[in-house]
Amino acid sequence: MNATLPTAETLRTALAALLDGLPPTKAAQAVDRLIASYRGTTPTDAPVLRDRSDVAAYAAYRMPATFEAVRACLAALRDAAPEWEPATHTDVGGGTGAASWAVAGEWDGPRTTVLDWAEPALALGRELALASGVPGLRDATWQRARIGTALELAPTDLVTVSYVLKELTPADRTALVDAAAAAAQAVVVVEPGTPDGYARVIDARDRLVAAGLTVAAPCPHSGACPIEPGKDWCHFSARVSRSSLHRQVKGGSLSHEDEKFSYVAATRFPTVPVHERVTRRPQIRKGQVLLELCTRDEGLRRATVTKRHGELYRAARDTAWGDAWPPHAEQDL
Repeated sequence: MNATLPTAETLRTALAALLDGLPPTKAAQAVDRLIASYRGTTPTDAPVLRDRSDVAAYAAYRMPATFEAVRACLAALRDAAPEWEPATHTDVGGGTGAASWAVAGEWDGPRTTVLDWAEPALALGRELALASGVPGLRDATWQRARIGTALELAPTDLVTVSYVLKELTPADRTALVDAAAAAAQAVVVVEPGTPDGYARVIDARDRLVAAGLTVAAPCPHSGACPIEPGKDWCHFSARVSRSSLHRQVKGGSLSHEDEKFSYVAATRFPTVPVHERVTRRPQIRKGQVLLELCTRDEGLRRATVTKRHGELYRAARDTAWGDAWPPHAEQDL
């Protein structure tokens, strides 16, 4: 990867430099307020990030996890369309720019515009982008915009909508997804990996498909999701390394955490979705690996890969939650 592209370590370094001196107690109090807001109901006309204190706490608390989740989603989109490269990117509700950092880490050079209604978030996002030393981030445009029915999006190659739909009323969610579908060649929607987050992603997925886009990831197809509503939900996990600042504001001691997320990536150009996707953490048992799969033709199924499958068994032992399966689409169990 090009050394000028941002990484998780680049982000942690920029956060640490910019937020040096932030009192941990004050940050932890702001984090508690943010958690309460995200778990409750936030009306569209009340931005969650209200002032510099909230924004600084959010950046330390949420940016690393959002970055890793969005990066995983973009990697899946790249796998489905390896030749495609966006020249322009709009980060809707981008806040301090975590999704824009992820985009800049996947493609060298997209012109990014970050839209958010919270000016303190945009201001800190600009500072972090300048501190990054990454041209694609330094040159980004940070623009205040009301996210909802009044939002107008200029034509763009890629729209990201990460951890935004929860903050909107149903009408504004619909308007935002429709606007993204009309403006972009590719749309990536990311929400928390909870049953209600998955439900919002499925609603967005249905609207994107109805608007003429096709699903590139994570699904193997653009048909109806095979999960029975209320019985289960589709989500994935990204490993997040915690800095000392991150551990302070979250009150944790571990060096890492796992961010659960649901997502959909849909495009107006041809892609090659996976043949099957691993939808749960593989269960490794003596002499066998159990894989829960979402498939192109059979809906949900479980595959049992044993030692008698030879190379496929060795591949299964190295397969992770969210990976494509099988390693070669012509191999079937």
